[in-house]
Amino acid sequence: MFAFIVRRLAQAVLVMVTVAFIAFMLFQYVGDPVVFLLGQDATPEQVRELRAALGLDQPFFVQFWHFLANAAQGEFGLSLRQGAKVSRLIGERFPATLELALVAGVLALAVGIPMGVYAALRRGTFMSQLFMTVSLLGVSLPTFLIGILLILVFAVQLGWFPSFGRGDVVQLGWWSSGLLTAKGWHHIVMPAVTLAIFQLTLIMRLVRAEMLEVLRTDYIKFARARGLTNRAVHFGHALKNTLVPVMTITGLQLGGLIAFAIITETVFQWPGMGLLFIQAVTFADIPVMAAYLCLIALIFVVINLIVDLLYFAVDPRLRVEKAGGH
Repeated sequence: MFAFIVRRLAQAVLVMVTVAFIAFMLFQYVGDPVVFLLGQDATPEQVRELRAALGLDQPFFVQFWHFLANAAQGEFGLSLRQGAKVSRLIGERFPATLELALVAGVLALAVGIPMGVYAALRRGTFMSQLFMTVSLLGVSLPTFLIGILLILVFAVQLGWFPSFGRGDVVQLGWWSSGLLTAKGWHHIVMPAVTLAIFQLTLIMRLVRAEMLEVLRTDYIKFARARGLTNRAVHFGHALKNTLVPVMTITGLQLGGLIAFAIITETVFQWPGMGLLFIQAVTFADIPVMAAYLCLIALIFVVINLIVDLLYFAVDPRLRVEKAGGH
């Protein structure tokens, strides 16, 4: 187990160094931060002084080492557009994105798993076919179109939910939460549903496929031969083994929800990191873009590590293989 963790940590460090190098290259080839800070009318002396102050006159690998050291401390300099520290901007936006992703993830799991189980156990019924049809729509429709349709129906025509913003929030130290207020929940419903639909349909189809595969295995036939009830076979044996691969996909999808909430946040003007990143791309705000890239990579690495450890703990076959290998 210890060797497994060390190996995964080494892989995680290698991935983060690679991503940090890609983020660092943004400073080298996507505009000149000195020009952004001083403007086109700056004198050569001012340019030289600022380049020296920022360390841009040093060799390439020295600059990269300083970038790595600062990134490890969560420092990416100043935003070229807003003039504020990038770490503060990310810290202000991260709670909104994380809460949106968590609500969407819980919704996708709470609805997708039961739908997948029902579609597997009741194949050929009207509801099962309806679920599969809806899942095709959920996979096929682009996220921005789903968001616009929800706004049109539930915000414009029915007036049930607001179409933009986060609503009232509560400050808990540096963390801001909209899940502790009624208006916060009122505002998060449509963005969370929009973000969850693709993940929900993916989980439903995965659970159905895995459930059908497990139900054909020999140990399920043996369980039936022992006289166990359908409920015991389906939920005590089949479902538990079905959820092992689903757990891996779900973990990766949580990282995807955080990383790819950009479109949803843009449609609903949700004040999260995705909207901040879109604004940074529009104005070529390289420090914000680099920080966003590194943070998303860190989230994926951490989630992957947690999923690997859970998979190792849940699936006894991996432990047996590791023991046999040693």
